[in-house]
Amino acid sequence: MKNQKRNFCGRTRREFLWQTGGGFGAAALSSMLSQDGFLSAADSVGDANPLAAKLPHFAPKAKSVIFLFMYGGPSHIDTFDYKPKMVGMDGKTVDVKTFGRGGRKNGGRIVEPRWEFSQYGQCGKYVSTLFPHVAKHVDDIAFLHSMTADSPIHGSAMLMMNSGKILSGSPALGSWATYGLGSVNENLPGYVVMLDPKAGPISGAKNWSSGYMPATYAGTVFRTKGAPILNLDRPDGMTESVQRELIDSIQQANHRHMESRSDNDDLASRIASYELAFKMQSAAPEAVDLSTEDERTLSMYGIDREETNDFGTRCLIARRLVDRGVRFVQLYSGGAHNDDNWDAHGDLELNHNRHAGRTDLPIAALLTDLKQRGMLDETLVVWGGEFGRQPTAEYAKGSGRDHNSFGFTMWMAGGGIKGGVSFGTTDELGSAAVENPLHVKNMHATVLHQLGLDPNHLSYFYGGLDQKLVGVEHVEPIHEIIA
Repeated sequence: MKNQKRNFCGRTRREFLWQTGGGFGAAALSSMLSQDGFLSAADSVGDANPLAAKLPHFAPKAKSVIFLFMYGGPSHIDTFDYKPKMVGMDGKTVDVKTFGRGGRKNGGRIVEPRWEFSQYGQCGKYVSTLFPHVAKHVDDIAFLHSMTADSPIHGSAMLMMNSGKILSGSPALGSWATYGLGSVNENLPGYVVMLDPKAGPISGAKNWSSGYMPATYAGTVFRTKGAPILNLDRPDGMTESVQRELIDSIQQANHRHMESRSDNDDLASRIASYELAFKMQSAAPEAVDLSTEDERTLSMYGIDREETNDFGTRCLIARRLVDRGVRFVQLYSGGAHNDDNWDAHGDLELNHNRHAGRTDLPIAALLTDLKQRGMLDETLVVWGGEFGRQPTAEYAKGSGRDHNSFGFTMWMAGGGIKGGVSFGTTDELGSAAVENPLHVKNMHATVLHQLGLDPNHLSYFYGGLDQKLVGVEHVEPIHEIIA
């Protein structure tokens, strides 16, 4: 056999073509898979701004989400899950399996619902007197009465409700939404969190963390008083012109970074964060400035009343933010510990009267305002806590209830969700889901689906795996409540 000429770094032409030819096929396959959506957005390089608006997987029903988080665990059987057979059972001992912070029990003393229920709307939904204003909107709401979670402990249950995992380190639901879709407003964060003035929830910033994703996708905490975002002001001695020159330099570095097609996501995220901070210096104060709102609107949200001023202010700001293109807004009702949130271990009446009184009117106003402005159809509103509460008393005396992750209620409205619907049931005492049980993952899948994202397809490559909000097993959205 004749000697073949050896070029191409010491290889023959035949060896060169054989070794590089395999790469052509891989490149073609990669291209086809990307077009079909099998490669996640994290695998592609080229977006100068990680929060740039991205195309959904399919036509969305919702553009934005407002998550009203009732921290501490509101009692479903005292709010929206009507249990008439419990009336008259107060103080009776029953056999019922429960699992809360007090451990597992096989029986206890019944605490019958402390508030009366009445029917509302064309759907005839029963709602307690704790929520007389929200009750007027039942024909726009889908109630999920068979929710379940994996933990009855606040810290891990909140992480699950926010990130789909009971352990910390995973991106929050809002992070997944902004990662999948970006934001249509380049001057504001894609994901905003507003906390109760009492304090933040247990586990703190882990609840709105971006986890293993770049920090760009983490929630940004907004305040309703003073500067909306801490540490956003220009440093002393820096003029606006100097700052603009600095931002121009950063933008040029960003451009060179993308031209080099570097896959350093952290660098891209930091560059985008600097640019966003500069833009937010004027956009953020304007977004929380309610001076342009008329008196009728302010009164509707209860901003003119001491009891509802704070939550009403945050609900109105939430409407203003989604109106400006913010993708995901989360409001917390309740903070710190004990009766500063919905965690009614001692006096159920005192606790729930306090927190429902602060939130009922503002939530109803938010639904009214969104609907009047034609925004409810494209804004998904979610209400709920990390779990519900047990039908039995936690202590020998008093009306306090322990945690219940076996069955509880959440609700959704707007964003392509059917109104006047109740899906799933708990048993006659409200101790556990018995019909059409739902997991937190089903709720997450529904939120992503309404945003036009396939929950079983949206992934982020980390740790050698295509990580997903809903986990590795296939999870269905709640089709029965989707219009």
